[in-house]
Formats: sequence, structure tokens, C-alpha cells
Amino acid sequence: MTLHLFDTATRSQREFVPLRAGAASIYVCGATVQGLPHIGHVRSSLNYDVLRRWLTYGGLDVTFVRNVTDIDDKILTKAAAGHRPWWEWAATHERAFLAAYDALGCLPSSVEPRATGHVTQMVDLMERLVESDHAYASGGDVYFDVRSFPGYGALSGQRLDEVVQGETEAVGKRDPRDFTLWKAAKPGEPAWSTPWGEGRPGWHLECSAMSTFYLGPEFDIHGGGIDLVFPHHENERAQSNAAGDPFARFWLHNAWVTLGGEKMSKSLGNTLSIDALLRRVRGVELRYYLVAPHYRSMIEYSDAALDEAVAAYRRIESFVHRVRERVGRPELAPAVPQAFAAALDDDLATPGALAVVHNTVREGNTALDAGDRTAAANQASSVRTMTAALGLDPLDPHWVVDGADEASAAALNTLVGDLLAQRQEARARRDFAVADAVRDRLTAAGVSVEDSPDGPTWSLKDS
Repeated sequence: MTLHLFDTATRSQREFVPLRAGAASIYVCGATVQGLPHIGHVRSSLNYDVLRRWLTYGGLDVTFVRNVTDIDDKILTKAAAGHRPWWEWAATHERAFLAAYDALGCLPSSVEPRATGHVTQMVDLMERLVESDHAYASGGDVYFDVRSFPGYGALSGQRLDEVVQGETEAVGKRDPRDFTLWKAAKPGEPAWSTPWGEGRPGWHLECSAMSTFYLGPEFDIHGGGIDLVFPHHENERAQSNAAGDPFARFWLHNAWVTLGGEKMSKSLGNTLSIDALLRRVRGVELRYYLVAPHYRSMIEYSDAALDEAVAAYRRIESFVHRVRERVGRPELAPAVPQAFAAALDDDLATPGALAVVHNTVREGNTALDAGDRTAAANQASSVRTMTAALGLDPLDPHWVVDGADEASAAALNTLVGDLLAQRQEARARRDFAVADAVRDRLTAAGVSVEDSPDGPTWSLKDS
């Protein structure tokens, strides 16, 4: 079976044939670096990381571009509220996102372009649109004329008479459905020079300019969260096609992570930060939790579901380590099982792929318990190759902590976590003698404990 992906534009699953033989090009809408990352943000990066790994496994040379929106109304507002320069606010949170991607095992992007570094390309694109009567300037602002593009609304299924851009009203707009390409400068805000005056880019313009600059006027896959279908991706598609660029051949969209039935967002205050979760579980375990469901399925976060995912991953990990200890380190197998490949080729069906992994683990444990070392070793090699395609290989050097064996780190995390839970329970019932005794035991064992609003955290004390 060849890879088939669900294309939002055609609302169908289509065979993926790359534009250029032997290569694949992917552009993913990255973070608007206004605050710290939560699991809703990183789910998208993880899903497209799995896609990238699978395309690479299939022999393609993948160029993977993920942008950074480092200039935006929210960035300016939050930086001002924090009495910090906007560029410093953006850079601080950009680093936090990169750290989160790395902590969850995302491969580094081929390039991670910032919006502020590509104003020249944005101006070029606007000039093409203005010259072809698809855009117009008014009072230093530049707008895309939605009615000038007959195909507007096709990606998202919107009817033109129902379109609401979600932008504030502006005097210079010919039609309220027109969207902003460029914002005229306001006092105290950062600004760049254009033929229409100083200002800063609109959100939609950035991605069209950056994706085509790095990947060309036509490329294979444009990805992002389902919330970006409209207006962001609809507007990207319209302005790019109107300028004469074929643009993305496939549009892929991952579903949300929800909490209490609502999309996880900072405005709702229902976020779960990566830092907080990584104090509870390991990066590889959180990755498993987020890639195990199908990328187009909603994830309703719960502590119980996360715990189940951790237990499931540890069953995989435990088997691989058992084989390593009893038989020797299993090497990667030359190929994945056919059923595993069929699952991922079916629109990246990770639930089916992981079912094959767990079946192989069960068979391998049975062989190991029966003393069939060869069969167990072969199954462990197969498990390693399958999990490597998902970024979950237990023996991948990325998941080694400070040179220690990952299984040892997992055991330590569990033991310390149990003691901290006992301490929290003692404090809740105001039995401070027991709570202090638990802390003293941890201190004597070389474990430093710090209390925070998100709960206690621990680390090994320097020797």
C-alpha cells in the first residue's frame, strides 16, 4: 500500500505522490510566541514529526519548515503588560517552544524562519497582489480583496456571504470580508518600511511569504491545527493562488487537545504547560500520549488517560530492556511489519500502528518467557524499528537521561513520585511530622525537593 493522506481541500483521502521524485516538502504553521507552550500547541508539531519520520523511512529526502510568528498583537500587548521589550518577550517564548519540541523528541526543523526576518518577501508578495488588483492600500494598511478571488472559501467550505474574518472594523476596507495583509504603524509599535508606508505584517501574509521562499511556489504539504482552516489557511491559499502560486498540494489538519470539552487555550485559562507535565511524566511518555490517537481525532485530556498512556509505553519499554538484559542489545530490524506499514500508510493511523507494536511485545514476552531467545530478539528488533518510526524507540539516545539507563530513570521517577504523593497526602491532612520525615528520606537519598504552585518538583542534588 502507498501512503494516502486526508486532504482538507478535497475532503478526501488521496494518494501522496511528491511533487519532486525522491523528496518531500512540508510547511507547518508554528507558534505565535506570546506565552509558554502547552500540550495543545505541541500536539501539532508531534503529529507532523511522525509524518516526517514516516516519509523519511519511505526513502524521501524531507525538507521540513516550521515558522515562528514573532510579531503579533498579542505579543505586543503581553510584552507591554510585562514591561518588557516585544522582541525579548518573543525570543524568550520562542526558546521555550524549541525546548518543548526537543523534550518531546521532535526532530529539528530544516529551517525555523521568523516572520520579522522575511518582511522583504512579504512586500514582494503584496506588490504582486496590488499590481494584479487582488489587493489595495488604504491609509497605510493593505487589504486583500476577497471578491477578486472566485475560489475564496473552497478550502474551509465557507460561503462568501457568510464570511466573517474576525478582524476589527476599519474605515479603509472596501468590504468587511477583506482581510489585512499589512497594518499601518501605530505610535510606539515596531514598524518596517513599505511602498505604502511604515507598518507591520498581518498574520496570514507571513506564512505565504515564508513557505514559498523556502519551498518554492508549489510544495507538497501544508499542515497545522484544525482551528487554522479558517481564516488563516483559507486566506493563505487565496492570496498565494491569486498571486499566481500553485501553493500547497495537500492540506493536513490535526485536531485539538480539549479540557472540559473546550479547546485548550490561554484565554480560557485551561492550559497544561509542558514544564508542569514533564515534572510528572517523561518526555517520551508524554509524546506517546499525544501521538497514540489519530491525528484527526480530538484528545480530551485527563490525568487517568495520561496514566494509561504511561503504563502502555512502559510495557513496550520494559520488553525491550528485558531482551537487552537477557539476550543482548536488539538492533533495528531492516523493515517494519506489513501491518504496521499499512496502518501508517492509511492516513497515519497511529492507533493501528501501535496495536501492531503491542501485539509484537506480547509475542516477544511469551518467547522470552519460553526461553526462545532468537524469537524474542527478533521481536525486540521489530519493536525498535516500529517505535523509531514514531519517535518512541526506547533505546534512542535522545531518551537517555544524563548518561543513565532510561529504565533506571523511569524506576527512580516512579519511586520518588510515590514518596512525593505520600508527602502531599500527609500535608493535606496536616500531618507535618510524616511529611517532613518523607522529605528527610528523600534528602538523605540525594533528592532535592522544591514546592511550586504546580506541586512539588524534584531533582538529584549535585555530588
